[in-house]
Parts: sequence; C-alpha cells; structure tokens
Amino acid sequence: MSGNSFGLLFRVTTFGESHGTAIGCIVDGCPAGLAFDRDFIQHELDRRRPGQSAIVTQRKESDTVQVLSGVFEGKTTGTPIAFLIPNEDQRSRDYDHLATAFRPSHADYSWQAKFGHRDYRGGGRSSARETAARVAAGALAKLLLRASGIEVRAYVSQVGALALSDDYRSLDLDLTESNELRCPDPVMAAKMIELIRQVRKEGDTVGGVVTGLVQGCPPGLGAPVFDKLHADLGKAMLSINASKGFEYGSGFAGVAMRGSAHNDLFEPSGTPDAPAITTRTNHSGGVQGGISNGMDIYFRVAFKPVATIMRDQETVDESGAPVVIKGKGRHDPCVVPRAVPIVEAMAALVMADHLLRARSDKI
Repeated sequence: MSGNSFGLLFRVTTFGESHGTAIGCIVDGCPAGLAFDRDFIQHELDRRRPGQSAIVTQRKESDTVQVLSGVFEGKTTGTPIAFLIPNEDQRSRDYDHLATAFRPSHADYSWQAKFGHRDYRGGGRSSARETAARVAAGALAKLLLRASGIEVRAYVSQVGALALSDDYRSLDLDLTESNELRCPDPVMAAKMIELIRQVRKEGDTVGGVVTGLVQGCPPGLGAPVFDKLHADLGKAMLSINASKGFEYGSGFAGVAMRGSAHNDLFEPSGTPDAPAITTRTNHSGGVQGGISNGMDIYFRVAFKPVATIMRDQETVDESGAPVVIKGKGRHDPCVVPRAVPIVEAMAALVMADHLLRARSDKI
C-alpha cells in the first residue's frame, strides 16, 4: 500500500489503525543536534487527543508518546526517530453492525473497492486516529523550525455560518487556547460552542474552517514548478481527514479584485545595517511563484460536517442490498477544535522539509 509517507528530506511514515494495538510514525531526515523536548511533543498530542472537552468525541485516550529511537542525551542523533502511541480505549463492538454495510460519505466503500478487504472498526487506517502520529512528527518539526525563528500557528475561524474576520491581524491569537474551541475571539467562540452543542443534541454534525499562519519564514523556501510551497501546503492540508478545501492568501475572494488592487507592492524595510524588502499588502499570502517572499504565510482549510451522525441513514451492504444504519460509538460533532493542532503539524512538516531543501539550493 502506498501513500503512507510524506516529505522529501524531512520524511514521515505513519503506521497503525484506529482499533489496532498502537499507532505511530518514523521521522527520517531530522538533523542531529536538535534539542529534543519530549514535554512539548506530549503537549501537542494533548491538544489533539480525544475526550478533552464536552464538544469532542468522548473516546478516552491519553495519547502518551513513547520515543523508541533517534534521541540520545536530550538531542537528536540524525538517525530515524520512532514514535509509538498505544491505543487504550477501543470499543470495536460499536462497529459490528458495519461489518458489511457502507456508511454514507465515509471511506468504507472506496476502500473496499480498492483493496477488497477493509478494517471496519472505526475505519481502520482511514480513521482520524492516524493523525495523532502526524502531530507527534509535526511537534518535532516545530522544534526544528523554532531553532530558525519560524513559528506555526492555527485557530478556528468558522463553525457553520458563524465566521470571524478574514484578517488574522485583528485578532489576539494568544487567546486561541483560552477556550475549548480554539477560537481567539471569546465572544464568537461562545456562540460557536453553543451551535456545536445544539447540533450534537439533534444527533447531527457541523463543519468549520481552520486558519493557519506561518510567521518568521525567510524568503526563498519552496520551488518554482511542481514543488511549489503553497502546493505542498495544499496537499498536506487536503490529506487531513474531513478536509474539503484549501486556499491561501486572498484565495477565492481575490477573483473579485482588480490587478491594480491585488498586486503586493514592494518596499524597503529593515535597518541600514540589515536592509530588507517587504510588501505593502500581502494578498499573495507570503508565497510568490511557489517560493516564500518573507511575509506571513496564511491559509484556510475547510472541514466538512462529520459523516457519522446519530440518526438513521439509508445505505447499502456489500451485496448492494438496501439497509438502514445508525451511528453508534463516540464521535466528534465538529472536527475543527481537534483539527487545529493537526493543521499546525502538517504545516510544520511542509515548512521543515522545505527549510532543509533550501539549504542545498545555492552555495
């Protein structure tokens, strides 16, 4: 089976299933000598783990990470780093009724069509449980980026029709972790949380948007043709479970603008001793020609309503016969609160990979 690895120089391979013994990943290409902060990596996993609040799935997983290799005396050794996260709270019986039935808008049918055999317990490897391994790897990438002054952040900017301003600069992003939704506007967060609670009571689900931000990125990261920085960010974000859309910079709203208004005019900045070039506006989202220009990189990721709902739904079984199923078990009524650290992790993996690649682009 292909498609289990991501990245070129900073390369991550994940393994495991939702109801298997464990999930995990191997990170290859992390330079030697990086200070390894296990507590930080666990903190990032804690932000993603299930059961952390009343508005997410109540599956109880501690997501305690084990580091099996690649670290010695508090620093990376330059060899593959293996992370293992045991599964602790599987309830496979909740999925017995799905052994031969296909859940609407899940990967059940498409996986059956591709492989002819599937793990129906929570979706197996197609479950969002796999993303815990990505968060562990992404936390390591964050440590590498921070050593170069690059910071990756994300926050919930929309739930259903409730949306924040598109301008992240008008928000106090330090408030992102102040509420269970991870929305930096406390007033709007309360409204969004109430919407999620109401939707959950109705046995339904709702979608949302996570905005991502990369700050401190130097100019020159990325490639001009197939490996454009924004293209790799798009691939990373669209590989996340339930993601349905990606846009960066002005995105789709830019089509309503004239070129004279959309163009980002260059201007000098910095000091006489350290001159720099910036742009007056940033409709480009920090990327031009597939290469970073030194401005903030910002993007938005749309997530669909969770496909598992606590209502009867018509579907078919493996023979094509009509059946009716109802969601059981523990599921998120809205994925975006737990998607924030996943978006950050995937962005960090892209940026770390391109940071290492840029070091070999010129003498």
